[in-house]
Amino acid sequence: MTPGTDGGSGVPPPPSLDDVDRAIVTALCEDGRLSMRALAARLHISRAGAYVRVQRLEQAGVITGYTARVDPQRYGLGLSAYVYLNIAQPAWRGLLTRLIAIQEVEHASLVSGDTDIVLLVRTRDVATLRELVLNRFQSMPEVQSTQTVLIFDELGHVPPPLGPAAPVPPGAALPGAVPPGAVPAAGAAGRAPTAAGPTGT
Repeated sequence: MTPGTDGGSGVPPPPSLDDVDRAIVTALCEDGRLSMRALAARLHISRAGAYVRVQRLEQAGVITGYTARVDPQRYGLGLSAYVYLNIAQPAWRGLLTRLIAIQEVEHASLVSGDTDIVLLVRTRDVATLRELVLNRFQSMPEVQSTQTVLIFDELGHVPPPLGPAAPVPPGAALPGAVPPGAVPAAGAAGRAPTAAGPTGT
């Protein structure tokens, strides 16, 4: 086994996270536009501590980015479907790269079972979906068969599986917290970790 990797696969092991780290992730999943000040106040830690933790979570690959959730129908994509692909097995790596480059493909997964790849696709209408499946997916030499399942309704955005980011009780001894009367370390407090992420005020 290669040191610092998981089973010699070359994938680094997940970082060690404490309750404050998990509370930060949950809070930012609920609202990625939280400022550092609001995030620190919510968790009862210093802004410097919040900044350092968010930066560490980003560098460790736990937080991979910040984005907006869009209503596909209001955006003009009135039809959603799952498309199941059976493919020639040796070709999946290159095929996945090409599939996720297609604008209508929102998500692609390599799965076990009778199907090899599952795609979540969003199109304007039935004609666009038919064109996508029959003339694009089925024309790929690696694709052996397809099955399309229309989505009639979606049950809304599922909250992150981390539980609610409940405020940490005041007075709790937590890493990153500033004791009463102490002066936070100068430097990072109030600066945003990324231009698209939490802001400093």
